[in-house]
Amino acid sequence: MKIRRPRLPRTRTGRRRLLQGVVAGCVLALLPVTWLYVSTAGRLRTVADVPRTDVAVVFGAGLWDGEPSPYLAHRLDAAAELYRAGRIKVVLVTGDNSREDYDEPDAMRTYLAKHGVPARRVVNDYAGFDTWDSCVRAKKIFGVDRAVLISQGFHIRRAVALCEAAGVASYGVGVDDKHNVTWYYGGTREVFAAGKAALDVVFEPNPQFLGKKEPGVARALAAAPH
Repeated sequence: MKIRRPRLPRTRTGRRRLLQGVVAGCVLALLPVTWLYVSTAGRLRTVADVPRTDVAVVFGAGLWDGEPSPYLAHRLDAAAELYRAGRIKVVLVTGDNSREDYDEPDAMRTYLAKHGVPARRVVNDYAGFDTWDSCVRAKKIFGVDRAVLISQGFHIRRAVALCEAAGVASYGVGVDDKHNVTWYYGGTREVFAAGKAALDVVFEPNPQFLGKKEPGVARALAAAPH
């Protein structure tokens, strides 16, 4: 069976239309990324200058043999630093616990406890299956109205934009890491994830699992020193 290769237009008009189509496609593909940069302008901070906020939200980033991956550990290190500096009171850790042998939130809580954050100041969200789910659940399930979000630099703008859309007034702390293969993969993935984020904001889908309201954050804040 002979495979036919696509043929380029032979006429100048045809080639011009093809080029115009390619350019238009590229522009449309980059619109969501542009929206992320515009909508989060002024919302990114560092650990040193982020406003004091009661709650920090740390997004899951995978486990290695049951322990936080290096990228996730760096996010948690930033949260622990903010807690020790008195800039936050409670940490909401949100991640995947869709099966018994994989529990991101518990691993995150254990890591924070080893790095100076009392376990009673850490609240687990076991159904943070993606960024939109985590943001919606932070608002609707845990009652978080304002938060510092912690993630890697390539992801933090999307996290801030989605949480703002979900009703959580947010500042983002983008943790820096080595610009290795994983970093560049993450950055490339964000180009495509930005499109999904735009759709999430427009259509506001329910999270994969919503469930009942959880009083964990309110209780932890009530017990925190003022």
